Amino acid sequence: MACRISELVVHCQDPQRLAAFWCEVLGFVVLDTEDGVVEIGPREGFGGLQPTLVFIPSTEPRAGQLRLHFDVNATDRDQDAELERLLKLGARPADVGQSGTEHWHVLADPEGNEFCLLRARLS
Repeated sequence: MACRISELVVHCQDPQRLAAFWCEVLGFVVLDTEDGVVEIGPREGFGGLQPTLVFIPSTEPRAGQLRLHFDVNATDRDQDAELERLLKLGARPADVGQSGTEHWHVLADPEGNEFCLLRARLS
């Protein structure tokens, strides 16, 4: 038997704010809040095909580039329309040394965590 990822934990300054942003991006809902920790995930809850995201408060400043980042794909629109939606939600373009010829966009969430919007559309 193999393992699978059930949760991804993100240490952040403002768990409520980041959870709200990622709920909008992913179409997730808040599943649990306790002691400042916010868990979000698909409506069917924990244990499904998609991992939940757990935002934990931290006062430690982020140092350097993230060693892990999210890649997201649009499900119901093309990449340009999804980019526009993400920017309206509060994402902003990020420069991590890309050449400008990539088929993806590098963005940052409200706390500066980089993520990529890929071109492929998922159903």
